[in-house]
Amino acid sequence: MEQIEISNYGEVFLNPHLPDILEYAHRKGVAITIGNGANLNHVRQRTLEALVKYQVRVITCSIDGASPETYRVYRVRGDFDAVIGNIETINALKRRDQSEMPRLIWQFVVFGHNEHEIPLARAMAARLDMDFITKLTWDPRFSPIRDEEFVRSQTNGEPITRAEFEKKHGRKYASEICLQLWDSPQINWDGKVLGCCRNFWGDFGGNAFSDGLQESLNSEKMLYARNMLTGRTPPRSDIPCTTCELYHDMQTRSKFMPNQ
Repeated sequence: MEQIEISNYGEVFLNPHLPDILEYAHRKGVAITIGNGANLNHVRQRTLEALVKYQVRVITCSIDGASPETYRVYRVRGDFDAVIGNIETINALKRRDQSEMPRLIWQFVVFGHNEHEIPLARAMAARLDMDFITKLTWDPRFSPIRDEEFVRSQTNGEPITRAEFEKKHGRKYASEICLQLWDSPQINWDGKVLGCCRNFWGDFGGNAFSDGLQESLNSEKMLYARNMLTGRTPPRSDIPCTTCELYHDMQTRSKFMPNQ
């Protein structure tokens, strides 16, 4: 194993054993990423130091606003100032240790209530030596975009809704998630094989802790699911992908994942 992504559903920084996990991975030569997203609201000093000391490769910081008032609309009870303070601490530790890692990414889900702060958030990200990316919301009914032309101007003319993305690209937004069954299969905290970061309703059988990682990642259900996603086998009721809208869209369009 060369790299492990440790964020999925939940907040990775709530794990009190995280510094020890990072130390063990570093000692074994395993690169760690926190790319799916972290809130960074509650992080212990020891953990912040471990992020730099043990060379975590990347952290995606979910910051949907550039002010406390806007941020907490979506990140309910979140503390914007605490998040920025934790980022500043990471940067100070990076300077102290003359380290380029972890690379920090500011991820900004665009809503109607925060769209006016995109320029400010981008400028803050630059000041904090962070990459800045925008992301489409899962549910356009929650705080829909108000000034469509302004948002387009701030996002290089990219689609501003999932429906618009689908119309332009002929596929569902974030459909590349399905590739995780091949290149970065997700394992739940209890060892169950989830396959992708979108699946929370089922598993693919086997347990990475009790049955072994390779055996679990190449179980009969996982192999069948990969064939489903490439269009070589029909859907099966015990495969989580069967009830996923991304797979349903592939079926409707007869446009499956390329053979891996």
